[in-house]
Amino acid sequence: MNDPRQQTRAWLRDVVVQLSLCPYAAEPLLRGRVRFAESAATQADEAWRDLMLEAERLATAERSTLQTTLLILPEWDTDFLDFWSATQDAEELLLDTNLSVALQVVAFHPAFRFGDAEPDDPANGVNRSPYPMWHLLRADDVAEVVRTDPSVHDLPNRNRALLRALASE
Repeated sequence: MNDPRQQTRAWLRDVVVQLSLCPYAAEPLLRGRVRFAESAATQADEAWRDLMLEAERLATAERSTLQTTLLILPEWDTDFLDFWSATQDAEELLLDTNLSVALQVVAFHPAFRFGDAEPDDPANGVNRSPYPMWHLLRADDVAEVVRTDPSVHDLPNRNRALLRALASE
C-alpha cells in the first residue's frame, strides 16, 4: 500500500482509533468527516501554503460534512526538528489570520519526539505517523471536549502508559 491517503487512513483506524489514543477520532472517521488531503510540498513555504488552503476549507465547511483535516506531506523529506520548527511557524501564520480563532494545528511525524523523552521512548508513538502531517482541528470541538469530558486531561498520561506497556510486551 503506497498511497499516502490510504496508509494514513489505515493508521488512523488501526492505531489512533483502535488503541483509543484519541477517543474522539472514531466518530468523525466513521461518519466520513475526516479530510485526508495530500500535499506535494517538498519544503516549508509550499507546505504552509497548502496548510492555509486546507485551513480555509475546514473553517468554511459545514461541520456536518467536514469535521477535521489531516494534511499529509509525503514528499517533504524533513527531519523532525525542522518539521517541528515549521509547525511553530505554521501556527504563527494562522495567528496572522482570523483562522487562529477557529482552528488548531497538531503535528505528527514518523520520528516525533516529545521534548522530555528519549528518541526510543514508546510514548513518542502518540504523535508518530506514516508521514509528516498536520492535523487541523476545529477549536470549538476541542473546547467542547474539554468542557464535557473531564478525563481528557488524563489522556496524555494514559497514552504514554499504554504505549510503554505495549512495547514491554
